[in-house]
Amino acid sequence: MTNRDDELAVLVRGLDQATTLLGSVGDSDLSTPTPCHEWTVAELVDHLVAAPTKFAAMVRGDEVDWSAPTPHVDGERAETFRASADELISAWNTVGDGDAPMGPDWQSAEVAVHTYDLAAALGRPTSDLDAEVAERGLALMQANLTPENRGQVFLPEQPAPEGADAYQRIAAFAGRTVPTTPSGSSA
Repeated sequence: MTNRDDELAVLVRGLDQATTLLGSVGDSDLSTPTPCHEWTVAELVDHLVAAPTKFAAMVRGDEVDWSAPTPHVDGERAETFRASADELISAWNTVGDGDAPMGPDWQSAEVAVHTYDLAAALGRPTSDLDAEVAERGLALMQANLTPENRGQVFLPEQPAPEGADAYQRIAAFAGRTVPTTPSGSSA
């Protein structure tokens, strides 16, 4: 397996667990605040569901406007995300090694941070999620994201609580305030 194959395998697992988490979002959850830049669960879900399609376009070499409003996703959140995730993996399968502007670990980072955001908003633990997704995403972010290039997307890095799991660590690096919680749970 090539490094990209390893990255893709991790990305697929991240997309799978995000699909499962999105499937647990109920209509009553949509107004709940999230750790993500003052977004509600509805706004986070809309962004998360749209992200793989935008990443697929980038993999194919298309320009993407990340600041454009994302369409609202109604009841079929997991199914819509799954179709978008499948489009992303399909795009990866059509480009050669080195032909995309970024590797799959960029997408794993995005999915891991927002998986944390959604799990925290829903009161779900992150300790039982696939740690490698967040670990690879965090390694990539630490290697590429500096205080100078965080822009408006990422707030300054926050301290992770002692004993934080991989998702809590990537969230703190992305600027989320991660509360100290009992072992095995997430905030």
